[in-house]
Amino acid sequence: MTSPTLARKAKLKNHLVSAKAKLRQHVTLRRIVLVAAASAAAFILLLTVRTLSASHARSPGAASSTTSPPEAVRRNTQQQQQQQQQGGCAKLPGPVAEALVHYATANATLPQTAAEVGVTARLLARRAPCNLLVFGGLGPDSALWAALNHGGRTAFFEEDAALIAEVGARHPGLGLESHQVAYQTTLADADELLGLRGSPDCTASPPKDHPFSPDHFEGSPCKLAMRGLPAAFYETEWDVIMVDAPTGWVPEAPGRIGGAIYMTGMAARARRPGNGETEVLVHDVDRTVEDSFSRAFLCAGYLEEEVGRLRRFAIPSHREKEGMPFCP
Repeated sequence: MTSPTLARKAKLKNHLVSAKAKLRQHVTLRRIVLVAAASAAAFILLLTVRTLSASHARSPGAASSTTSPPEAVRRNTQQQQQQQQQGGCAKLPGPVAEALVHYATANATLPQTAAEVGVTARLLARRAPCNLLVFGGLGPDSALWAALNHGGRTAFFEEDAALIAEVGARHPGLGLESHQVAYQTTLADADELLGLRGSPDCTASPPKDHPFSPDHFEGSPCKLAMRGLPAAFYETEWDVIMVDAPTGWVPEAPGRIGGAIYMTGMAARARRPGNGETEVLVHDVDRTVEDSFSRAFLCAGYLEEEVGRLRRFAIPSHREKEGMPFCP
């Protein structure tokens, strides 16, 4: 007769054999690969979040010598620095977190490709926190640019007042700074305006000893000069300016964007001496107006990079020395 001890051992052995058989059925190579991929994705996401939190705690003054970001942003950056110095755990910045949630849940397609976005991302990784101006309006990628420049100042020049109000109400946590602008040129004017590249009224060097001001354009005979721009355009030295017309602007967008490209180039040339270059990004250069106006008024000689439909120019201050030609 089998003893109780031997019976228990035999029962335990049967359980082990059964468990191994079930484990072989469930642990397949495909499932192992899926689990490994999910673990890797979670690790990359965590690493990205930690990197964003750490990088945004840098001092604005160390990265840019231009106008300081708004007071609220500066206080937030200082609080993050104090937390890190005290060994605390800095939270993911609110606007960055909301941007992540926005793109994770929004059913929207960005107007730029991954390669084109990468150009701006690398540029802002090098220069942020900085002063970033998006000349062309609000779009699906607005939250992305603001998040990549966290700790700096990001402003959008938008023509549609209703859209400004709508975006502000829909994403209050993003705190997007928007200004309404009016464009005076149209696509029908494009050929005439492009011909102004040789006009001294449009290409005169900015005064060396005077700050950039609306006086230079409000009474200018140059038809490319945009009048009535927000004061922020003149009061801030923009480190990076993006010119990107929203897709919905076709067909009039190119004509309007021609004036924006011209004004962007003039602002870059009027930068204070000793403050480095202004980097300008122009999207949709596959279109005739963006292609020709960017080459004419931002200058092929200042072109640093072209990826897909995006060009990056680096324009020096023309107040550095007398007699600098409009294009090199």
